[in-house]
This record gives sequence, structure tokens and C-alpha cells, in this order.
Amino acid sequence: MAKQVEKPEWTRIAEAFEASGQTQREFASARGVRLSTLQSWVYRHRRSAPSRAEAVRLLPVQVASTPEAPESQLEVVAASGARVRFAVGTDVGYVARLIAALGR
Repeated sequence: MAKQVEKPEWTRIAEAFEASGQTQREFASARGVRLSTLQSWVYRHRRSAPSRAEAVRLLPVQVASTPEAPESQLEVVAASGARVRFAVGTDVGYVARLIAALGR
């Protein structure tokens, strides 16, 4: 039978995941927690948190010029390998939400 985990413990784990910058799969593997269990804890934590705007996390970037990308476009490559191209001047908040959604 699995060990019963108290709310303060799973809340701390969910908060640690949110601050980690890792995918749920990476975090669960590193902590020895089942992915489905972590997903449940993160879901419950997000539901119990007071409604707030999701903070934008900034990540280091490398700016490179490529022949196939015109200078009026930028390309973001997510850790998953997904590539997103958007026009220079696109709303940064929109791009951050899009990249965050791709990372889930």
C-alpha cells in the first residue's frame, strides 16, 4: 500500500516543481515520484492557490542569425524541440504563455 502524503508535504513538492523550471516528467523522475502523482499534486496546488496571473519566467536565450529566417522574424526553440516563429514586435506576454503551454 502506498504511503499517505499529508497536504503540507505535497504542497511543498508542488511549489518546488513550479520553481524548478523542469518538465513534470523530469521533476518526477529526479524526485522518485510517479508522474501521475506529481500531476495530481500540481493540479490541486494550482486549484487551491488564490487566483493570480501566472508569473513570467525568463530564460537565457541565444540570438543567432540564420539564412532561412528573415530579420523581421524571431524563432524560439522550446526544450521539447518545438520551433515557433513570430514577427518582431509580437507581444512578449503572448510568446511567454505560448512557450509555457508548449512546455507542458
